Amino acid sequence: MAEQTHSGSKTVAILGAGVMGSALLAGLIRSGRDAADLVITGRNVERTQELAGRYGVRQMSNVDAAKGVDTVVLVVKPQDMGALLAEIRDQVRPGALVVSLAAGITTAFLEANLPAGTAVVRVMPNTPAVVDEGMAAISPGQHCDEVHLSEAEELLRSCGKVLRIPEKHLDAVTAISGSGPAYIFYVVEAMIEAGVLLGMPRTTSTDLVVQTLYGAATMLKETGQHPTVLREQVSSPGGTTMAAVRQLDNHKVRAAFVTAMEAAAERSKQLASGNV
Repeated sequence: MAEQTHSGSKTVAILGAGVMGSALLAGLIRSGRDAADLVITGRNVERTQELAGRYGVRQMSNVDAAKGVDTVVLVVKPQDMGALLAEIRDQVRPGALVVSLAAGITTAFLEANLPAGTAVVRVMPNTPAVVDEGMAAISPGQHCDEVHLSEAEELLRSCGKVLRIPEKHLDAVTAISGSGPAYIFYVVEAMIEAGVLLGMPRTTSTDLVVQTLYGAATMLKETGQHPTVLREQVSSPGGTTMAAVRQLDNHKVRAAFVTAMEAAAERSKQLASGNV
């Protein structure tokens, strides 16, 4: 690995063929990675074979994949991480980078269960990675240098945006962007149901809500204006929006969101401490 200066020539094994694993694989292929340099593993043999065939990558066992690549990407559930690390610990080659996408699994835990000196990067991704609009936060372990971080960034950038964030903030990241899409979908569900309640066909209500969400998100991103400013631009004095926002305030929706995200961050901490 030390002799390879172009990250595109490095071999990558993705251990886990679920939603995030398959999204990362697809993103890497779309970004121009050579399929010959990519390996996929997974418990569901049929699904893993289907992915390998679709993208022209190799399918291997966890042990075989880990022993022959420059970068090992761990994409399993937190409760499965201990067993996976025990399985591959003696196979990870010296100088290899290990990237973990499991919520709540600390770099310290990874380092303690891998060969001494292994460079690890902890990642908190989210599911919009499946449409190349993911938000990933990455944090380095104690043996991780700039080259390792850059490699991790390039991997994750293939399916979205990447930020470097101190590991102490990753529980908050989990609560904000990791779980965040679910909150948005929850609100969208409620808005669609409201449209149906008001007499709209469900398909029409869905079209209205989805495009409104997309447009609002694009305004936030493109204008750079504070959400309060954008909200006030919609809120005419004594108008319909103010009537609606008053009800949201009366029902303490803002406070409920804060409380919910605090609960998500606390759960992330529990996962990190092993209380799964």
